[in-house]
This record gives sequence, structure tokens and C-alpha cells, in this order.
Amino acid sequence: MSLITTPNFTEPGKRYFRAFSPGDDFYELLIDMHHDLSDEQSALANARLILLLANHIGDIPVLREAMKIAREGV
Repeated sequence: MSLITTPNFTEPGKRYFRAFSPGDDFYELLIDMHHDLSDEQSALANARLILLLANHIGDIPVLREAMKIAREGV
């Protein structure tokens, strides 16, 4: 497994009882973001989120690896 695909979800000050819990929290937030959006609005929200997160990460090699992994099997 690539370093980039290793779960790395945390929330400062929050304690989790299981290792998967932070990832579940993220998935729930992602699903909630799409609630009541059309397919077109949902695609636009995803695109905006990708650009915001890429800007936040700001590390070109990490982004390059993420894009490579995301494209595999598509």
C-alpha cells in the first residue's frame, strides 16, 4: 500500500475508539455535502473540493502520486 493511501484522518482533541472511525466521519461529511444537489451540482462541488484540497496540500509530488493512483483502473 502506498503511503498516500494509508488513512490519515484526525480531528484535534477528538478521541476515536476504532481506527476506521475518522474515515467514517469524513465519508459522512462527504455524503452530506452532496445532499439535495443535482448530478451537475455534485460534480461541480467535487471539482471545487479537489482544487481546495490540492491547494491546501500544496506538495506537487504528493498530488502527482494521488492523481496517478486515482486514475488507475478508470
